[in-house]
Amino acid sequence: MKRLIVIVLIIFFSSVAGAAEGDRVDIGEFSAGRLDGWEVKVFTGETRYQLTQRDGTGILRAESRSSASGLVRKIKIDLKQYPFLNWRWRIETPLNTEDEESKAGDDYAARIYVVVDGGLLFWNTRAINYVWAHTSPKGKSWPNAYAGSNAMMLALRSNQDNSSLWYSEKRNVFKDFQMLFGKEIRYIDAVALMTDTDDSRGQAVSFYGDIFFSSR
Repeated sequence: MKRLIVIVLIIFFSSVAGAAEGDRVDIGEFSAGRLDGWEVKVFTGETRYQLTQRDGTGILRAESRSSASGLVRKIKIDLKQYPFLNWRWRIETPLNTEDEESKAGDDYAARIYVVVDGGLLFWNTRAINYVWAHTSPKGKSWPNAYAGSNAMMLALRSNQDNSSLWYSEKRNVFKDFQMLFGKEIRYIDAVALMTDTDDSRGQAVSFYGDIFFSSR
């Protein structure tokens, strides 16, 4: 199914919280043991998301077994004020997918994405998926197999990265929208994360650290 459209329906038919003032907007406060504002969306089966501790720090653990469900945080972010999306992640069980540009290979051990709500005009919806890819090299981008060019995939990690290590990411989302869609996007309406293995019928375990937007 077209997961992007379902995410947009969640946003459109519910209120969107505004961002706080300051240098940082917290999206996922997993180190504090909080899942405030996050909603579960099940597509196929249910990925298990659980707050836990690792090396003395609170994190979010995700385990998927032939499942695809995500967590969605509806929040309006001004990318002119807070252009940088920051997070930590690592995977424990890499996926063995072959063609990530096909529907059969549209699974990722870890992904975080930002969504611009097009409302009832689905063709105006845009999303960037930052993914931990398997076969695709780091830096590669491609249209999502289900949603087409409305949702662009961007590989930040691949099977060449050490799955036993944490990696910290910092992306200028404003510039990424310019690069991937050729236009300036000022506001995003939601952040989502998902560990999914339904298309490949595989399994994966991954971990997410705190997620936040920052002004610099």
